[in-house]
Amino acid sequence: MNKVHDFDSYFQYYLTQAGTDGIEVGLEKTRKHLIELLPVLESKGGDYAYDQGKWTIKELLMHLVDSELIFNYRALRFARNDATELSGYDHDEYVSNYDLSNLTLKEIVSLFDQQRQFTIQLFKSFTSDMRSRNGVANGMKIDVDTIGKVIVGHQNHHVKVLQERYL
Repeated sequence: MNKVHDFDSYFQYYLTQAGTDGIEVGLEKTRKHLIELLPVLESKGGDYAYDQGKWTIKELLMHLVDSELIFNYRALRFARNDATELSGYDHDEYVSNYDLSNLTLKEIVSLFDQQRQFTIQLFKSFTSDMRSRNGVANGMKIDVDTIGKVIVGHQNHHVKVLQERYL
């Protein structure tokens, strides 16, 4: 078994980026915000990267989808009292294995939107008891509620990067 680290301190930046809204409100606000950005992102082009070796807009958005899927899986397992320690994932390895040539920016945003709507419903389905349950992922202890906040803060971080460096 791996050494368990304090997940809150590891993801403190994302938690500060989550804002003070409840999780479902934060998820919905950030969902709408990203969808509203689509016309501006399309004008830049999905294959645009602000520098050599940086992710393209499509890759950044697909990273949001992948990360949210993984965080939802963790939240579901922990909410159901599954005590199995979950492994981490290497987001750079995921991105380096994308082939997004067959997907338009609009299709990736649609995939994000569908995933986010599922996330909102998933968190609505959790009771307060389920939301307080925790588990270990990537060697770090985290509770279900904090996972929801990390999803919101993670997206806010990447949208900020989009706005500051891509647009």
